[in-house]
Amino acid sequence: MLMNLKELLEVANKKYFAVPAFNISDYSMFNGIFEAVEEKQSPVIIAIHPNELAHIGVEMTTSIIQKINKSRIPASIHLDHGSSLKEIVTAIQSGFTSVMIDGSNLPIEENIDLTKKVVEIAHYVNISVEGELGTIGSTDTESETKINEIIYTNPDDAVYFVKKTGIDALAIAIGTSHGLYPKDMKPKLKLEILKKIKKNLPIPLVLHGGSNNPDSEISEAVRLGINKINISSDIKKAYFDKMREILKDQNLREPNVIQPLCIESMKKVAIQKIELFQAAGKAKFY
Repeated sequence: MLMNLKELLEVANKKYFAVPAFNISDYSMFNGIFEAVEEKQSPVIIAIHPNELAHIGVEMTTSIIQKINKSRIPASIHLDHGSSLKEIVTAIQSGFTSVMIDGSNLPIEENIDLTKKVVEIAHYVNISVEGELGTIGSTDTESETKINEIIYTNPDDAVYFVKKTGIDALAIAIGTSHGLYPKDMKPKLKLEILKKIKKNLPIPLVLHGGSNNPDSEISEAVRLGINKINISSDIKKAYFDKMREILKDQNLREPNVIQPLCIESMKKVAIQKIELFQAAGKAKFY
């Protein structure tokens, strides 16, 4: 059941759960994620970064849409961290039902101008828009963004930003980072910032960099009003760690022998996240 992000997150906002946004990089990963959400009856956001889209090809979105439309699982196809109007338009033309424009590294007024342009384009064709205010940084060279500094979202700026842009969801910076954290790094969410923003903003809030954070903090963030959480590094690590293990047998070469075990490993992580986000069983509300 294909939906846009606004429709998907409105329910999560009312029922106080978070929809998982899983970044996929090939079709076998997509199949595995969709098996997980169907098993747990969870809504889902299939997130694809522009780099991932360039890798898999825009043509694959047609297959993703067909599979979603054959299912009763509520789902969106979402462009993750679009940085230009060209990337946004490409995603819209390819069938995405929501887009994120990331102007978080810009001064706030420039971020507003860019985000507002995307809203005008996307809303004209009923596509939802996620914006971002504040930066969450990254912990490795392969994450979605190369910004290393965490700039926490100012609650007053968040209200101003949403009012000026008309976005459908806001990604906020409260202490997460893209990528997997080094062993000596202790992430700590500033939940007081989340409380202040949620109190003053009615729209759904988004947490990027949700991989590798303590479950207790993520659970509390969901309870306090986070409605979408991005997961990329955790599922990819599970998938490719298993693949490295399997490929120690140098006689293996067929994807239908190698990939199923990788998918199962990834699914275990995805299911744990679905349950942590309180999304299991929530498909019944759509």
